[in-house]
Amino acid sequence: MFRRRPLMRAAVVGGGAYMAGKAHARNQAEQAQYQADQDARISDLEAQQAQQQGYQQDQYQQDQYQQAAPPPQYQQAPPPPPAAAPAASSPMIDQLNQLAALHQQGVLTDDEFAAAKAKLFGT
Repeated sequence: MFRRRPLMRAAVVGGGAYMAGKAHARNQAEQAQYQADQDARISDLEAQQAQQQGYQQDQYQQDQYQQAAPPPQYQQAPPPPPAAAPAASSPMIDQLNQLAALHQQGVLTDDEFAAAKAKLFGT
């Protein structure tokens, strides 16, 4: 019985040391994985930033190119001529348009609009 106690003590101490070493190794592996993930994220951000700077530089160069006079084949066509002016309208049509506009705005009632139209036509 005396022999078992020293062996048991050695087994308990050895088992405890094994578990502590295993936990320490697991913590180190987790920390290394965290560092690797963080380094990967930093690398991705740096790549995105470089890409964005390259894109901005391309945009700047395109803007500079567009500000320069375009070659003759790329110049815009002259605007189309204005539409032909309507034929000279008579005063009667102008007055009818004014009456219609007043009627649509609600200034004239239906009866007033009909009376003004009849007066304009002379009936």
